Amino acid sequence: MERPAWAPQGIDISVPSVSRMYDFYLGGSHNFEVDREAARKAMEFMPGLPKIMQANRAFMRRAVQYAATEGISQFLDIGSGIPTFGNVHEVALAGDPAAKVAYVDHDPVAVAHSQAVLEGVDNTVIAAADLRRPQDILTNPAISGLLDFDRPVALLLVAVLHFVEDADDPYTAVAELREALAPGSLLVMTHASYEGIPLTEEEAGGAVGVYRHIRNPLVMRSRAEVSRFFEGYELVDPGLVSMPEWRPDAPVTEGQEDPFAFSGFAGVGRKA
Repeated sequence: MERPAWAPQGIDISVPSVSRMYDFYLGGSHNFEVDREAARKAMEFMPGLPKIMQANRAFMRRAVQYAATEGISQFLDIGSGIPTFGNVHEVALAGDPAAKVAYVDHDPVAVAHSQAVLEGVDNTVIAAADLRRPQDILTNPAISGLLDFDRPVALLLVAVLHFVEDADDPYTAVAELREALAPGSLLVMTHASYEGIPLTEEEAGGAVGVYRHIRNPLVMRSRAEVSRFFEGYELVDPGLVSMPEWRPDAPVTEGQEDPFAFSGFAGVGRKA
């Protein structure tokens, strides 16, 4: 297999990567056949996966625009993946040219590609760190050098917490991050769930099995379990809802959206 220029040396490109699969679902070009194969296999069980990712990306854009209208100009995006078209810095900088964006991912492929994408873009950094070790993120010199944690920050945990197993205690990690944020900060989050998927749990479970097989277990959580991540935050209207229902640009009408877009949950919370 030929290694393209953007794929960093030392990366095993024969193993599927969640961030490259996500890129494939979004119609991006930063993925390999091994990623496409795993993604197609997951889509055999859950054909609406690209629709879910598109709804996820559209929610993220609206949430970043909302944060900007609330006067927030600092963004910490953890589990950022490959920042392809329409990512946080593009939306944030369009609203405020002085906005600052710190991306964090533990996938070396995502980090290396982010470095290439962000070259020459002011007020943005990418750091290699893991959500499961919040202190590594908070004390990372690239991040602490860019963001002022004494001022409000929008913390984005978009489509990442469902890759953190209960054994790794995601609730404590999210609480640690919250403690580091100034009052008025926002938590922007989406999470996969069996709730809302237009399939039986058994059918959807086939796609979950694909992720488990590539050693990236996908943890489906209930509405109540997802709500717990917002402890210490006040949910912004309309609360915890499906992605298309969170402050849509136009009213969401029955039958207009793909039913898969309503899978899982999205929400924004404000720290008091």
